Amino acid sequence: MNDRNEVEILIVEDNPNDAEMALRALKKNKISNKVLVIGDGEEALDYIFKRGKFAQKKSQHKPKIILLDLKLPKIDGLDVLKIIKNNPETGGIPVIVLTSSKEEADMIDSYRYGVNSYIIKPVDFDKFVDAVKEIGLYWLILNQQPSS
Repeated sequence: MNDRNEVEILIVEDNPNDAEMALRALKKNKISNKVLVIGDGEEALDYIFKRGKFAQKKSQHKPKIILLDLKLPKIDGLDVLKIIKNNPETGGIPVIVLTSSKEEADMIDSYRYGVNSYIIKPVDFDKFVDAVKEIGLYWLILNQQPSS
C-alpha cells in the first residue's frame, strides 16, 4: 500500500498469519489495492480518528470498509466497534467482524454495537478466499454509500 491517505480497506488483525491470509485472499481476488493492516485496537482508533502517529494525516478520506478481529491487544475489537459506530463521523463506515470466535455472546454484542456483518474465519484457505471475494464484491462494488 503506497498512500495511507487513500485506504479503502482497513484490516484490524493482531495475528500476522491471519493478516497475511487476508492480504493474499484480497490479492487473489484482485481487490488488494489500498489496504492497511493495523495490529491492535488502539492504533486502529488512532488511524480512524487521526490521533497519535496519524495526527498529521491530511486526507478526510475514511476507509470504505473495516475488517475487524475481536480479540485484539490494547483495545478489544468490540470496544473499537462501539467507538466507531457511536461516532457520527465514522458510524456509517461498514464494519465486518472477521473472527475465529464462534461465541454467541460475541455475535450478539457485535450486532448490538452496530456491526454490518459477522463472519467466522474459515480455516481452509480456499474457503477464506471465497469469503473475502464475497466481502469485496458486496461492500466495495455493490453497496452504495453516501460520499460524505
